[in-house]
Amino acid sequence: MCELVNTPCADIMSSPFSPQEVKKMTKYEVMFIINPTLEDEKKNATIETVKGIIEAEGTVGKVNVWGMRKLAYPIQKKNDGYYVVIEFEAETQLPKELDRRLKISDVVMRHIIVNKEEK
Repeated sequence: MCELVNTPCADIMSSPFSPQEVKKMTKYEVMFIINPTLEDEKKNATIETVKGIIEAEGTVGKVNVWGMRKLAYPIQKKNDGYYVVIEFEAETQLPKELDRRLKISDVVMRHIIVNKEEK
């Protein structure tokens, strides 16, 4: 028995992945605010685009659409925003790419990506 993973060592040694190929998936959460003046189809397309970016290198968990909410302060001269929260698991480089893509998006007014495992 291998002590660290509590499985027979032969199972680990016969794995198709070497220890260098097995990468740790970290849990993250992204919250983004979509421009409230967009039509519903474009809002849904934006959510699907973000999910597609995540699914390219990770796995999407729960998708929680909060909908229209009042902003704490005006952003781009708007007082409301369409909030979406997506939980996902990915390697450490995916949040950097997701952050880059959300920054250049015209429809996303604000976003934040949080590592849920970080203390």
